[in-house]
Amino acid sequence: MSRLMNVTEDLMTYINKVGVREHPVQVRCREETAKLPMAMMQIGPDQGAFMALTAKLIGAVRYLEVGSFTGYSALSVALALPPNGKIVALDVSKEFTDRARVYWKEAHVDSKIDLRLGPGKDSLDAMIAANEGPFDFAFIDADKSNYDAYYERILKLMRSGGLIALDNMLWSGAVANPEINDADTSALRALNAKIHADDRVDMALAAIGDGVMLARKK
Repeated sequence: MSRLMNVTEDLMTYINKVGVREHPVQVRCREETAKLPMAMMQIGPDQGAFMALTAKLIGAVRYLEVGSFTGYSALSVALALPPNGKIVALDVSKEFTDRARVYWKEAHVDSKIDLRLGPGKDSLDAMIAANEGPFDFAFIDADKSNYDAYYERILKLMRSGGLIALDNMLWSGAVANPEINDADTSALRALNAKIHADDRVDMALAAIGDGVMLARKK
């Protein structure tokens, strides 16, 4: 069996110190968001760095995300995209995304980001109907019960070779516990199995953050 480490607070502090290069606005976004009641919804700096490097590795220009919260994920990718890079960010919360807009503007990437408020499925359906895309890179980090619906819609908007990253796919380990069967856990467990068997994509499930599933459209 491969060696797995216990990710302690000290280890995360070390990773954030030497494994991540954050823009000052990313630091402010992360630290201010940490004070909010829903702070657990924000990805960590290690995951932001992973997504930024992934965007560069695949030569991404167009990025789509479902679930922006206070803007850290979009900010991370926007800073990594080339000057002509474009982002479509979908979210339902004006309260949280108003905060995101401040960070994006302060980092001078707001011109790259098209924020659209409304239910994710409706927004994606409208994009499909309008023949938007193709996108190079996508990130799903929203309501877990609709992950499958987002995945199917985003597949239609991705280019061949495009990459979809889905957050929280290990769900603090709950997906591996057959005794846990609440709606969110069951939805994520089912989607993991579906993507594993989906011959439309190449896939890998990585223990990054709360678990990131990567699906590359063939």
